[in-house]
Amino acid sequence: MPVTLQFLGGVRTVTGSSHLVTTDAARVLLDCGLFQGKRDEFYRVNNSFAYKPRELDALILSHAHIDHCGNLPSLIKRGCRCRIYSTHATKDLCKLMLEDSGKIQEEDIRYVNKINRRLGLPLREPLYTKNEAEKAGRRRFQTLSYNQKALCAKNVSVTFRDAGHILGSSIVMLEIKNGPGTVRLGYAVDLGRANLPMLNDPALPRDLDYLIIESTYGGRTHAPIEEANDRLLEAITRTVERKGKIIIPAFTLERTQEVIYILHQLYQEKRLPAVPVYVDSPLAYEITEVFKYHYAYMNEHTRNAIDTGNSPFDLPNLHFIRDQRDSKALNIDKRPMIIIAASGMCESGRVLHHLKNNIEDSRNTVLVVGYMAKDTLGRRIVEQNRFVRIFGVEHELNAEVVVINAFSGHADRNDLLAFVKACLPLKRVFLVHGDEEQTWALFDLLYQQGINAYMPHKEETVELA
Repeated sequence: MPVTLQFLGGVRTVTGSSHLVTTDAARVLLDCGLFQGKRDEFYRVNNSFAYKPRELDALILSHAHIDHCGNLPSLIKRGCRCRIYSTHATKDLCKLMLEDSGKIQEEDIRYVNKINRRLGLPLREPLYTKNEAEKAGRRRFQTLSYNQKALCAKNVSVTFRDAGHILGSSIVMLEIKNGPGTVRLGYAVDLGRANLPMLNDPALPRDLDYLIIESTYGGRTHAPIEEANDRLLEAITRTVERKGKIIIPAFTLERTQEVIYILHQLYQEKRLPAVPVYVDSPLAYEITEVFKYHYAYMNEHTRNAIDTGNSPFDLPNLHFIRDQRDSKALNIDKRPMIIIAASGMCESGRVLHHLKNNIEDSRNTVLVVGYMAKDTLGRRIVEQNRFVRIFGVEHELNAEVVVINAFSGHADRNDLLAFVKACLPLKRVFLVHGDEEQTWALFDLLYQQGINAYMPHKEETVELA
């Protein structure tokens, strides 16, 4: 029986990554990401499986972003009992991310059912609850260090290499014995870029037959990461001078810690204005504690700074807001300040309240430091629509909008091309995890270089010789 690879999610889109490797003796799942979309589609897609979860022999998690690990509780509810392989940091971060996902779903369903009762419509249930997510976080995790090889299923070995994307993120390398030969498959979804704050540069795997790679920015290039410091400082200084607030929508995992890191750098250089910095997220506080504990995953410069008592997480005037009352108090406080709050795409969370209270004031700034997907409030803010809807109410967008793309933790088109070239020779490169136009752009780029690239469709199965 040939080795097959089935593309189950994160195909021609950037959400819900999941791919199934099948041999005559094993079924190994690469990631089980949560598909994020409109409510009905969210429940339909995340409740549908093209395989029987109880028949999986191993589940391998590349990293802790919810679009790569977030459907784990659903798998376990459906009977999945296999071992889950990840790095140590990914395991600890997954626990927090899954519990938060379950909590958000419960809150969302309470709101939906309040309306459904009023309209006489059927009540709904969350995909999974916080309690079910907690149980998932305690399941059969087998943690591995980078470059440690382990047998994860019959005739299938896994090795993690540093992906340089978020703390503990991995390029997954599978070695699959198949008859007299061996198939070597690399999985670089998501892939980082050079010189990111705190992180090591992505490792370069060798001796691969096949590569699955992301294409989030397959047709775009990023500004150098070094530009982020100056642009961030300019926006903060300009806003403070007009006595406004800086609202930074940021993902609680990695992007929030990166912003803190850069603010600390600016403080060390005595360039940061003396304003309070509020991280308004209980989850961000807990994640930052995980970062402190797992600082061995960080680059040498950051490790040395922490060892010598100069941790980037010890920024003066930095306050973590956990209580909701303290969060609401920030909207009454008229002083200039920096507020970092989730969610990163402005679709939920405390950032919505800060935007509602501050977006109409021209003294304020909305500082965008992450990717904003189509059809999100964040994208409408980036496009500077005159009016934006928050909690069902139209608000005039008078605040300054500053977009700093240099923060991106994803490889751009040049990084992706260089990475693929470093992995050559390859029999085939599979392009996933990107909006279709970005995937096509990377496909064209690789085709021009004579590289055998392929854009799979969802649920398509290919043979790996």
